[in-house]
This record gives sequence, C-alpha cells and structure tokens, in this order.
Amino acid sequence: MPRNPFYNPAKPHHRPDGFRNPGGDEVSKSLAQVLRWRLEARRDGLPRPPSDPIPTARPDLARLHGYAARHAHDPAGHGPSITWAGHATVLAQLGGLSLLTDPIFSERASPLPGVGPKRHQAPGLAPHELPHVDVVLISHNHYDHLDDASVRALAAQAGGPPLFVVPLGLKRWLAARGITRVAELDWWQSVSVDHGAGTGAEVVLLPAQHWSARGINDRQLTLWGGYAVLARDCHLFYPGDTGYSREFVRVREHFAPRQHEAAGGGFDIALMPIGAYAPRWFMSAQHVDVDEALKVCADVGAKRMLGVHCGTFALSDEALDEPPRVLKALREERGLSEDQCWLMAIGETRSLPPRGTGPR
Repeated sequence: MPRNPFYNPAKPHHRPDGFRNPGGDEVSKSLAQVLRWRLEARRDGLPRPPSDPIPTARPDLARLHGYAARHAHDPAGHGPSITWAGHATVLAQLGGLSLLTDPIFSERASPLPGVGPKRHQAPGLAPHELPHVDVVLISHNHYDHLDDASVRALAAQAGGPPLFVVPLGLKRWLAARGITRVAELDWWQSVSVDHGAGTGAEVVLLPAQHWSARGINDRQLTLWGGYAVLARDCHLFYPGDTGYSREFVRVREHFAPRQHEAAGGGFDIALMPIGAYAPRWFMSAQHVDVDEALKVCADVGAKRMLGVHCGTFALSDEALDEPPRVLKALREERGLSEDQCWLMAIGETRSLPPRGTGPR
C-alpha cells in the first residue's frame, strides 16, 4: 500500500510515498551539503548579530478586541487590518474575522526544550492577549510554522476553538492533540468560513515550492502550501515558506476572474517571507530572497507587500536585521512607495483600504 493515504495518480504533485513540488522539483540536501553549510557558517561567524535593534511596538489590544463588534455594527466603516506578532505569525482582521497565520509563540522553534532556534524578540502578541481567533492557517509542518504549544493554546481559547485550515496529512496530527475543528485541503481546494450578515471569507490552499518533515522518517509525507483569503473587504495572499516558482503566475491567472479592476483588482496585501535565505546555494530552492519576494508579489498581482519571516529566529546565515535593510534599499532603488512595500514593528497594527462591499 502507498505510504500516502491521499495518493491520487491523476495529480502530478502526489506520489505514493508523499508529495512533491510543482513541476516535480525536489528540495533535497545531502548530509554532506548540510555539514558544509554549518561548517562554513561556523568558520565565518555567521549569522552575525543584528546591527540595529529589531523594532517593536505595544499592541493596541482595545482596537484588536473591538474589531468584531465594530465590523458587525458598521462593516463599511471598519475595514481590514494586519498585526505582526513576529516571524510568520500575522493577525489579519478582515471580513469580520480574526485570522492567524502560522502561529508560534514559543521560546524556541524546536521539538526539544532548551535546544534549537531561540526567539530574539518576544511575540508582539501573547496568546492570552489575542482577540477570539476564528481561523488559523497552517502552511506546513516545520517547527517554526506548526508549534505544538501554540496550537494547543489556541484550541483552548475562551469561546471555542478556531477553525484550523491545514494541508493534507496534518488533520491527523491535530486530532492526536484533541483538536478536531479542522479543514484539510489539497492544492486549489477551498473552505468557506461564513458567519452570516456579510461576515466571512473563502480560504484557498495554493501550491508552494517547499517540503515537509518533523522527524527523520516523515519527509514529504504531509503537504505544504500557501493561502489566498478572499473576503468582501480584503483579498490576502500568504505563500508560507517557498522558493521562487512560476506557479505564482498561475495563481494570478486563477483568480483573475475575481480580481479584475471592477471587482477591486488583485490581492490587497501579500504577507511575504523575506528572511532565512542565505547562503543561496543551500536555501534558494526552499526560501525566496528579498528580490524574489518582490517578484512573487508582481507575479500574483499584489498591491501591497508586508515583509515577514524575519527578525525573530536566526534560521540561516544572514543577520536578523539584514532582510529589512535589503527591502528598504530595493524599495528605494525601484521607486516603490511605503504604501506598496511595508516593514512593520513587531506588535504593530496597520489598516488596509477596504475593497468595497461587492461580491468576493
């Protein structure tokens, strides 16, 4: 029997023993390559400490907790916003919903206490400070994106658990922790979260170029991906972890019938990973660099970009403050405005112009 219980031979990204990337590209490094990377980094003293402190801000808890009530009273007058909690964890409030991407609030991104990448900045929001979370998006099962303690805390929130939206194979992992409110998707599948009275969104799992594993024997056994979140007042794009792929042009083509100019245009915001990219010979297949992040935004037709997946965990050879510096330089070089290409402090909230009140 195949190791992959979801195996469908009609789908090119399915294999009997797991999943693969669009076009069949593998993200696979030998032990020799891993050792070379780590030895070279140690030899060169990488990553170097940040030159400047990572900016932080006190979260506006009253604003975040009052969003659902304000939106219910006046949807047109209380539009979407995003709050960066650190790393790839973003609280997006849109369509009357509070949604979290890849929540990690733990001290380390690791299966073992006291071992593995340690936070350099406290989360911008602690779990007990969050408003009631309606939806949690998990992009893949790496420890800095699927954190055991964080999902347990969210599942135990007052008022009932959120809906966890996950790629194929992760429903079982959550069920083992007593978490059963789960929507498990393949690429291009979707789930609607509809709370009535104009409140809700459609969530679509999208292809990404990455890989999965939490141990030594489960590589590629669960799927990975990114997300489109389509609400009346905001279209959000989050690719999870990904290398650059022409698949992002397909994303734009797929949503074009719903994102023409009269319907509000392309994605209102892209939450783009800009860190964990060095050295390129090792990281390029699995993590975009800053230039490629901007290219992905152009490919999918995003109006604005927020740089995430930086400033929190030292996962590769660049300094924690290097990706924001590179993004600022590229923004100036290409004549992009701060409204097109954002950098935020951890804990900061920023409003987005609403798309309007027409159909999604």
